[in-house]
Amino acid sequence: MSIRHYLYRAPSVSAPEAIDAVRDGALIVDVRRHFEWNRTRIPGAVHLPLEQLAAGCEELPDDRLLITFCTGGLRSYGAANLLIDHGFEARNMSGGLVDWRAAGGVLEAGRQEGR
Repeated sequence: MSIRHYLYRAPSVSAPEAIDAVRDGALIVDVRRHFEWNRTRIPGAVHLPLEQLAAGCEELPDDRLLITFCTGGLRSYGAANLLIDHGFEARNMSGGLVDWRAAGGVLEAGRQEGR
């Protein structure tokens, strides 16, 4: 499969829709890099960097909506496509962390390296 496949726009939800979906049982899958995760994160999110997603997706629940998330929403489009290809119900959260914060989504500080 071509890498271009993962750049197609996956089904998506807005940040307010994602906040509601999480309240209803959806799971946020944070595909950002470790240093980004260590800065700030969405409480209850699963961290699975995009580079590790294909190998690690078997650990994700297959009975819940998965909402992929990154800083701006681009990497998570590819992540949502990959999860859909692996049989999961997945949506991309368009706008990523920027829109989540603007919509009033809760964030928590991560652990800083070396502390």
